[in-house]
Amino acid sequence: MSEHDAGETSGLTPELQAKLGELGDYLVWRIGTNEAEDLLIVRVGLAASTRRFNELPSLRNVGERKIEELVKEGRVRVEWVE
Repeated sequence: MSEHDAGETSGLTPELQAKLGELGDYLVWRIGTNEAEDLLIVRVGLAASTRRFNELPSLRNVGERKIEELVKEGRVRVEWVE
């Protein structure tokens, strides 16, 4: 976690930070863009859903600058993978 990220969670109680850390052990995510849309796609699911991630259309890799640009412009979609 970078200093920037740590600052964003400083408003959380230590208990909530610990619980979020534990939850992170059970999550899988992929971040990228697709061919059809110029937006950042964040796919999140439980580790048990890993096979389902492979069934979804591929995401293209995206660099940090492009991620920052898309986030600043509000062009982000979060998908929950079951």
